[in-house]
Amino acid sequence: MSTSAHQHMIYDQWLFQLLNGEWHNALFDAIIPYWRSKYIWIPLYLFLVSFLWINWGKRGLVIIAFAAATIGVADFASSKIIKPLVERVRPCNDNNLTFEVRELVKCGGGYSFTSSHATNHFAIATFLSLVLGFLRKKWITWALIAWATSIAYGQVYVGVHYPLDVIAGAALGSFIGLSFELIYRRTTNGGRWMVDGGR
Repeated sequence: MSTSAHQHMIYDQWLFQLLNGEWHNALFDAIIPYWRSKYIWIPLYLFLVSFLWINWGKRGLVIIAFAAATIGVADFASSKIIKPLVERVRPCNDNNLTFEVRELVKCGGGYSFTSSHATNHFAIATFLSLVLGFLRKKWITWALIAWATSIAYGQVYVGVHYPLDVIAGAALGSFIGLSFELIYRRTTNGGRWMVDGGR
């Protein structure tokens, strides 16, 4: 390992120790383990599907299909390609750490880099914020990015990922989300049918 890479790992572990250990509080301890769970967001996913279907009918399903493909590719890239190549041990499974990891959820046996939670959520947040940009409501973009960021942060807080895992995952997911938005725009005439009347 090069000196530069070693320094990055030291900083990564130092920041992890702050976020997972020193900067914790009882409220976050109670909320974040549930907040970063995919199951708690099922009502949001159902709302988005209903919103697109009710407002744009079958054409709204095009966005849903692209969104599903975005998440599928993001998860595959993170879980099946990058993690097996890098093989970074999760902090909660790393016996070489010189400090104690606060495990707020079950650690799991998979690898750590990149965070699939961060990759998937930033992919869908980027895709939807760009596709739904025609609404010209900036709060949607900020809400989606804040949502993805909070879940990525939660992965570090509960002890299952290092900060670099979620930062890299966010970058990967954003790239995939942007790529699928570009494909969507090229194959749907820029989504103009939604602005021009939907159904």
